[in-house]
Amino acid sequence: MVGVKIEKAVKATMAPSLAKEHFNRGFTYGKLGEYEKAIQEYDKVIQLNPAHTFAYFNRGHAYYSLGQHQRTIQDFDKVIQLNPKNEKAYSNRGYTYFRLGQYQRAIQDYDEAIQLDPNRAFFYDSRSIAYRKLGQDEKADADKAKACSLDKQYC
Repeated sequence: MVGVKIEKAVKATMAPSLAKEHFNRGFTYGKLGEYEKAIQEYDKVIQLNPAHTFAYFNRGHAYYSLGQHQRTIQDFDKVIQLNPKNEKAYSNRGYTYFRLGQYQRAIQDYDEAIQLDPNRAFFYDSRSIAYRKLGQDEKADADKAKACSLDKQYC
């Protein structure tokens, strides 16, 4: 009984450093374009810490790079569940919906991202493109103008 308690205590103290090690490996694999290996490492992080927002976020990017868009969306859903104020998760999920041709859903996510960070020109620019795909040119023009007013690279 005492041995089991000690083993559990040791695992509990080792888990954060082990999760960090797997996360760093996943990050490196992702940078190298080895997305399957990155996903495996992020899976290990999530197994050790199911609330590790950055592991879901980065795994979502790896899935996107592999063209696994539904899994990408699931991971960004989880990030948003864990941290509803993560504007980048909304933006990335919006971009994934955009790539799937689901422009209205993309706009909804860009709306959320803008609500959380109204000074990020990229969000307005992204939403303007989605509006344009839906033929909503006035809204697209307004968002493009807003993006331009925030950052001249979008002019």
